[in-house]
Amino acid sequence: MSYPAAVITVSDRSAAGQRADTAGPVAVSELVRAGFSCDEAIVVPDGADSVERALWAVLAGGARLVVTTGGTGVGPRDETPEGSARVIGREVPGIAEELRRIGASETPGGMLSRGRSGIVDPVPGVTKGALVVNLPGSPKAVASGIPVVISVARHVIEQLAGGDHA
Repeated sequence: MSYPAAVITVSDRSAAGQRADTAGPVAVSELVRAGFSCDEAIVVPDGADSVERALWAVLAGGARLVVTTGGTGVGPRDETPEGSARVIGREVPGIAEELRRIGASETPGGMLSRGRSGIVDPVPGVTKGALVVNLPGSPKAVASGIPVVISVARHVIEQLAGGDHA
């Protein structure tokens, strides 16, 4: 079954048209290749409020898997985890821990990612429930991390729909 997915790139410069989004398309391509239906990445500026709004918008549009890229570092406007926390009902820390482990094995800066992962429980009339995962904003980090997301996403979505453990 093809589940709907969405990619949100969080970057002030990309949102202002000063820099092309290079990470979002990597995530979209890999999700499509894995059998998810996914439109082009949505680009929003940094900040918790903009991330929260974008997440609710794609969830209301039917996304069952949402991957964000960018805004997970320690910069003053890196607030993707804070915006995601407003939407996520239950953390799934193992995914974020594995993404940090992989990132740190590739570059010391990988351990600075503050990305979150978790579940948005079903809300009648709003969302059927979804998995939300924050990835860093570099294309390399997305290419390394998206296989982790894909490896568990279908199982999570099926569990949210009441499926049995496989």
